[in-house]
Amino acid sequence: MYITDLYAISPQKTHDLSFENGDWQVLNEYIYKAIEPSYQDLIPNAQLRRMGKAVRMGIGVSLPLLGRNPKPDGIIFGTANGGLEDCIKFLNQIVEYDEGVLTPTNFVQSTPNALAGQVALLSENQGYNMTHVNGSLAFESALLDAALYFDEHKEEERSILLGAVEEISDYNYNIDRLGERFKQELVSNEELLNSKTTGSYCGEGSTQFYLSSNPENSLAKFTAFKQSSHLSENEIKDFVLSFLEEQGLGIDAIDCLLLGKNGDVSTDSWYDQVGQLFGQRPSVYFKKWVGEYRTVSAFASYLAVRLLNGQAHYLIENGATEKPRTILIYNHFDAVRHSLILIQK
Repeated sequence: MYITDLYAISPQKTHDLSFENGDWQVLNEYIYKAIEPSYQDLIPNAQLRRMGKAVRMGIGVSLPLLGRNPKPDGIIFGTANGGLEDCIKFLNQIVEYDEGVLTPTNFVQSTPNALAGQVALLSENQGYNMTHVNGSLAFESALLDAALYFDEHKEEERSILLGAVEEISDYNYNIDRLGERFKQELVSNEELLNSKTTGSYCGEGSTQFYLSSNPENSLAKFTAFKQSSHLSENEIKDFVLSFLEEQGLGIDAIDCLLLGKNGDVSTDSWYDQVGQLFGQRPSVYFKKWVGEYRTVSAFASYLAVRLLNGQAHYLIENGATEKPRTILIYNHFDAVRHSLILIQK
């Protein structure tokens, strides 16, 4: 699957490429909120006022991509929670109005597939449309769906709009905070990986890719990906090595690692295990820039494509060639669900 275009809204200034060019934000807060661009030229005000944050961010990424590329044959998104803030508003309305006459807006915006539906309506796209709500493997499930779609239509040239979106709502933030996923003390993102305490900081954002079966003018390609659940820490090295073996690659084929270390002392050791496999391989720890959320592997993929094309080189630790050719992303959530994504130039 060839990546011909991409765009992201995140807690860094990725919407105007400031982050990729070295203008990064020091984040010293418990919640890493997305830096959103102006939507005035993209979305009519009447529609914008009714949009929940997840839909707003998603549309704000989709429309620029659709504006500069042909209409895709399908739209595939992954999200763990969708527009959860609007979902809670709707449920509260049921109680407040005693199950009487309810405003439909919060209901429509609260469904996980609201973004995919809105994008299809705004772009008049009647092609394949799917949303995967698979928790912290939602983006990986969307990737698998896209790969199956291209395989099914391998005799024809096809394109897909693929992406992920996640918003921070008070509801899911508080639930995760009570579950000790987030830190009680405050340190800046510069010191996050050295904090030596449990938990991380919550992030959000929307990342999307325009994929094509045609390699012409592509920026990179999703070569392979793999997911697994409930591995033991002793199995993680074999998980990585077997993945590389399936692709006919050795350790030396990987030019750069993107690892999901998030400052949680109870689970970062998994990343250390993978790092040890590759010695002093150049690495990027992407969560210290955007926080922890369930579809953050989509942002990691975005960053990998930028690195493959010579951007954001300053993020690479241990030194590296300016343009790596093969990047391996390893991420897990709660040390339960694990994913590997291989992206190549």
